[in-house]
Amino acid sequence: MTLTTEDFDFYLPDELIAQTPLENRDQSRMLVLDPNTGAVEDKHFYDIIDELNPGDALVMNDTRVLPARLHGVKTETGGHLEVLLLHNTEGNVWETLVKPARRAKVGTKIDFGDGLLQATVVEELEHGGRMIEFSYDGVFLEILEQLGEMPLPPYIKERLEEQDRYQTVYAKENGSAAAPTAGLHYTPELMQKIEEKGVKIVYVTLHVGLGTFRPVSVDQLEDHEMHSEFYRLTPEAAQTLNEVRDAGGKIVAVGTTSIRTLETIGTKFNGEIKPDSGWTNIFIYPGYEFKVVDAFNTNFHLPKSTLVMLVSAFAGRENVLHAYQHAVEEGYRFFSFGDAMFVRPKKK
Repeated sequence: MTLTTEDFDFYLPDELIAQTPLENRDQSRMLVLDPNTGAVEDKHFYDIIDELNPGDALVMNDTRVLPARLHGVKTETGGHLEVLLLHNTEGNVWETLVKPARRAKVGTKIDFGDGLLQATVVEELEHGGRMIEFSYDGVFLEILEQLGEMPLPPYIKERLEEQDRYQTVYAKENGSAAAPTAGLHYTPELMQKIEEKGVKIVYVTLHVGLGTFRPVSVDQLEDHEMHSEFYRLTPEAAQTLNEVRDAGGKIVAVGTTSIRTLETIGTKFNGEIKPDSGWTNIFIYPGYEFKVVDAFNTNFHLPKSTLVMLVSAFAGRENVLHAYQHAVEEGYRFFSFGDAMFVRPKKK
């Protein structure tokens, strides 16, 4: 049976889209799905410790979200432009999204923060994309922290009072345009308990691009092109994962970004885990054979999104859609600031 994008649609009332984070990160609800039977259980996120065993590895994406949304004015006319940084290509040149793009022709000069930061449009790309070269005195990231805003997803309409609530508590490597939201549920205290249980916490890096929110606009899944994102697995992390695997432990991924990193490496090296870095545009959908990941926690994703397809590739489309229907009926909170889902290992 050939699956189409429509096969991953489901009914989601707008009021279930979480607009603000819970006061306590690990108090969110957690739906546990058994991919072998399709059975679901209602728990809380702090119960995730019961799903992990001594000798397992919990793999977290340590990327840090840049305050990547900048508000500037055209030097010549004073017209307002919003610039969203996507990634640094070379030197002070960044790939960006500009609104309204029609006002940002090549040569347009933009001023941010009363002269603290200036930019020139050097190339026009499709879909509102622009290559922009920045000029400034000082340290770019410090200026960005001063002037920039968190680039919250388009479905969040509320203002975020505390910027660090859109960061994981273990965020370290600057570079994302969006948070790896499955990790937002972890607290330092919960992570300490997990380690005390004998679970190894291992970090990978994948810088999340805005393509993660891009809807699938084609009918046939194989026609969809994924955006590319930068990933890295260090020699130390690879060694730990191999030790866990050799000793019979499970590799449990935190979120779809960790899954994509590990499976990119597993695909590249025929199931082996090796240190690696580069750009990945891996698209995981039903029919894909998982090579590294044994279980994972994730959030609840958009209808017809590549992320629902990824979860379905592991747990089965019918099981996932049934779990999502249960989540809707039980009033779970969806998306970035929403509740969590844990998918247990499949029997070999």
